[in-house]
Amino acid sequence: MLKTYTKEFNYNLKLATPVMLGMLGHTFVSLVDNIMVGQLGTAELAAVSLGNSFIFIAMSIGMGFSTAITPLIAEADSEKNFAKGKSSFKHGLFLCTVLSVLLFILMLIAKPLMYLMKQPEEVVELAIPYLDLVAVSLIPLIIFQGFKQFSDGLSMTKYPMYATILANIINVVLNYALIFGKFGFPQMGIVGAAIGTLVSRVVMLFFLWWLLKGKEKSKAYVTNIKLLSLDNKMIKKVLNLGFPSAMQMFFEVAIFTAAIWLSGTLGKNPQAANQIALNLSSMTYMVAIGLSVAAMIRVGNQKGLRNFTELRRIAISIFLLGLSLAFVFAILFLAFHNIFPKLYVDFDDVNNLMDNSEVVSIAANLLIAAAIFQLSDSAQVILLGALRGLQDVKIPTIITFIAYWLIGFPISYYLGKEDVYGSFGIWIGLIAGLTSAAILLYFRFNYLTKRLVLNELKVN
Repeated sequence: MLKTYTKEFNYNLKLATPVMLGMLGHTFVSLVDNIMVGQLGTAELAAVSLGNSFIFIAMSIGMGFSTAITPLIAEADSEKNFAKGKSSFKHGLFLCTVLSVLLFILMLIAKPLMYLMKQPEEVVELAIPYLDLVAVSLIPLIIFQGFKQFSDGLSMTKYPMYATILANIINVVLNYALIFGKFGFPQMGIVGAAIGTLVSRVVMLFFLWWLLKGKEKSKAYVTNIKLLSLDNKMIKKVLNLGFPSAMQMFFEVAIFTAAIWLSGTLGKNPQAANQIALNLSSMTYMVAIGLSVAAMIRVGNQKGLRNFTELRRIAISIFLLGLSLAFVFAILFLAFHNIFPKLYVDFDDVNNLMDNSEVVSIAANLLIAAAIFQLSDSAQVILLGALRGLQDVKIPTIITFIAYWLIGFPISYYLGKEDVYGSFGIWIGLIAGLTSAAILLYFRFNYLTKRLVLNELKVN
């Protein structure tokens, strides 16, 4: 019985690994950024955390919206319908471009909110110039996501990975040069990190387009795109898939962002510790994202073929693989929770030794919470991928709102007060939200796929 699922592991990993590596690349750069910025001091690390909290919200909307492209392309590809696929891609790319500009403008308008959020003043002053530049990078990033989701839909998952690797190399080199003033460049601190991010994302976009233009399977899709020749029916179809998908990702990212803001009310050291724990746990999340994309592609393919028995079997195999990997990550977090945070601070800095020690102590406790939610975090994101492959997005959006904002956030808010559990209390709320989402999304997936299989059996 178990073998019917485990025999899919190799192909699932083959499809998901490039996505995992690409997403881990993004997170690795964030890890390097945080380690480099952490050498400047806890205020600088907290400032990057605060600035990125705004960016992550915008990114979640843009990246979530772009996921509408993948199941549409996967379905058209399995049907061998080029016209349908190109139309889906063109309209998705157009909407991603418009959305990227709107989100950039929204970030500029939202900046004054930093002064109203009871964050440490020195942190806000450092965060604003950083946010200005990283906000611009949202435009190439979200357009890149449109190309990436298209490439994933054609099962060409390795090309976005190549683009991400190149961007990462550029980002790390520029960050080192501009943060610390190396190779003849001026020392710019966290503003240098923002410049590195912007340049690398522009390169990443154009390199992916160049790669896809050179491949037989994708060339006709990415050339001669009449971006302004639009069909209202297709725009509506992409919006109907994209908007709920954007909200799903927004609800999840927003609760983690709320955790950053709640940590900021406890002081700069809890906020810096929260950033460390988030950065480390986001690395394991990217592995689950890779499997989520694999679920979206393979479920989308089987939907196009109308083979719902296979669809359910393949999706369950991906869930089992994801849970197995998540269990390994949970063990690693528990085993090394006292060691990982030390990578982020400079214990040779005598002036900041007390602050750095407190940050490491808080972050070590938060990694225990991160270990606890590995299984539910992996399950919920893979289930969302499978449901997107089915093009079922509206009910899952309601589920994510209930799980994160009616269950998770109130717990984080109450238990995260300084006189209750502080930083660890905030993360108890995250555990509650992720676990609720995983359970409810499983019920939804189980209900839908069993009904589809039953209808398939009746027809045959």
